[in-house]
Amino acid sequence: MNKDFPRIITFLRKERGLSQKQVAGDMGISQALLSHYEKGIRECGLDFLVKTAEYYGVSTDYLLGRTVQRNFTADPFEAAEKEVVINTEKGSMINKINRSLLMNTTSVIYDLLAKIGNKHLTNAVSNYLMSAEYVIFRTIYNSEKNNSQTMFSLDKNRYRNLTDASMILDLEIINELIENDKLTLTLSPDVISVCFEKDAPSLFNLIQYSERNIKNVYAGKR
Repeated sequence: MNKDFPRIITFLRKERGLSQKQVAGDMGISQALLSHYEKGIRECGLDFLVKTAEYYGVSTDYLLGRTVQRNFTADPFEAAEKEVVINTEKGSMINKINRSLLMNTTSVIYDLLAKIGNKHLTNAVSNYLMSAEYVIFRTIYNSEKNNSQTMFSLDKNRYRNLTDASMILDLEIINELIENDKLTLTLSPDVISVCFEKDAPSLFNLIQYSERNIKNVYAGKR
């Protein structure tokens, strides 16, 4: 997870005067596994991170050491998120986390694009992101075979290949624009944390989760 997570979950447990045995029982895991998490011997998954946040009543950003504030702070997407109906509390929390990761990271990307000031680059990035959301939405929409296709102009049997091709082209355009403009946008985790104080934790978490998922695909674990 990271170096802060083991220290923080140990602190929260001791702060409440709870034993490892009690917490492990409440969380539905073995005491040995909890001990490994607290010592940093093993990394936990997203499910345990979410469950721990719910158990102690804190935010995942706090558990990861990204903020000293224990609870979620208000954000512009909170009202919209409350309208999303999920069957379980766990599902609702994961939904909230993932939505925040994606929305806040997108804000960072567009703020960086604004600093660069190249409208062609902004258009190419926008096309790439919109194509990704289009194919995901249409795939979900098509899960019911009888759903009307009248809102779409691309053939149902060809849209995935066409979208993939379009996204590959957009990515090539993005790379070409960046190389031709010889961009020298100096960035680092510290710079990002200062410039994007609110959204930086989401960006860092998205990078961590994405790279873990990619490594799992490469290792054949998904």
